[in-house]
Amino acid sequence: MYQFYMVYWRPERIRQKLRKQGIGGPSPSFLLGNIPEMKRVQRHPQNEDDPQPRSHDWPPKVFPYLHVWKKSYGPIYTYSTGNIQILYVTDTEMVRKIALCTSSDFGKPPYLSKERGPLLGEGIIASSGSLWEHQRKIISPEFYLEKVKCLVELMVDCTTSMLNSWSEKIDNEGGGLGMADVTVDEDLRNLSADIISRAFFGSSYSQGKHIFSKIRTLQQTMGKGSLFIGIPGLSSIPTKTNKEIWRLEKEINDMILELVKEKNEGTRNEKDKNLLQKIVEGARNCADGGLVLESTLDKFIVDNTKNLYFAGHETTGVTLAWALMLLASHPEWQNRARAELTMVIQETLRLYPPGVFAVREARRDLTLGSIRIPKGIAVQIPIPMIHHDPTLWGSDASQFNPERFSQGILGAAKIAHAFMPFGFGNRICVGQHLAMTELKVILSVILSKFSFELSPMYEHSPSFSLTMEAKYGVSLRIKRV
Repeated sequence: MYQFYMVYWRPERIRQKLRKQGIGGPSPSFLLGNIPEMKRVQRHPQNEDDPQPRSHDWPPKVFPYLHVWKKSYGPIYTYSTGNIQILYVTDTEMVRKIALCTSSDFGKPPYLSKERGPLLGEGIIASSGSLWEHQRKIISPEFYLEKVKCLVELMVDCTTSMLNSWSEKIDNEGGGLGMADVTVDEDLRNLSADIISRAFFGSSYSQGKHIFSKIRTLQQTMGKGSLFIGIPGLSSIPTKTNKEIWRLEKEINDMILELVKEKNEGTRNEKDKNLLQKIVEGARNCADGGLVLESTLDKFIVDNTKNLYFAGHETTGVTLAWALMLLASHPEWQNRARAELTMVIQETLRLYPPGVFAVREARRDLTLGSIRIPKGIAVQIPIPMIHHDPTLWGSDASQFNPERFSQGILGAAKIAHAFMPFGFGNRICVGQHLAMTELKVILSVILSKFSFELSPMYEHSPSFSLTMEAKYGVSLRIKRV
């Protein structure tokens, strides 16, 4: 009876409550929801012959089903993946109300810690309530702007080391032309990983590279099945993919606990403790306060460390790659970027936000604006669709135009909440200051030493693999300035 309630009756009751308010959506199938239709639309997307193969108007191509349903049902509709019921929202007034809602009853949906559990667990990205509040209290202070500013020299040193390898590539492979082709994605991920390792975990990238490598592999493996969340029992079936996910999860967890053991030996003054040691201390406080069981202390440590490793290096590395692609496509901005770098970064984050969906779940019935949001529904704001909406950003919404940010974020769009690359509200990314500082420092150092254009090998291929990345990499032809 309980299984019938969770699989059929609970989602149907949610849909009934929304239908009574005039909110429609595609009809779901039993167990799978709208996944079969999502797959069908992806296989046969509209407008397959793109006259602009390097167009930045990629959301309808990557998420064609969301685009098709919006045309049919409007800016607010409901659909489901398995037994997860989702309220899709791009209505600007509703987005504003969601962004301003700070109720503890509007938290992260449980499927993040279940379906994405091997990567996110119940760390700061996926948790809610008192557990999230405790995690944020531990982690957030380490990312305050005054602390991030102290890391600039470290960022410059790490970036310079990476660029020395690019110079060697020019010398060794340039053939006397003073230039070379470099696929920058992996270098930039490794660079941001090195910075976060040195700054917060008391180790270099070389010491933690196996953890980063396996987290990256886990992300890619889980990304292959990104459509299949919510199907009852699917994540427990010993398929080839699930076995690979379980193996990677165990290996990552073991490596993190070994790192914790290594870094926790001996005593340190409070001011000398790195973030990893503070997470360990916070886990003990959680157990003392009854937020977690003593038997789950290791999970608390592992989950939050994985969250920081993943979010701290993946999203920054991806954004750096897109920024260089855009600057290579618009060389006239390479000189301007040296003086107007913030605008270039903001426009990159608008066109290619690394996180795609901002999701909340109502933990009780809530009223936002004129809509009564039923308990248990996942409210989804598709960030790229908001960032590319011509009614908010103008007719050039899908074009690279950093000048739109010349008056700051508040003057760039019709509503302030239209720009949300780091999320919004009380769940805004704790690492946003670190990310923006890293992006400015790294791009400044690169632009001071190199000019670049797109390599003939570059193939424009925005792809969703839990973050938005270039499927075939970003290949640049670089030369010294």
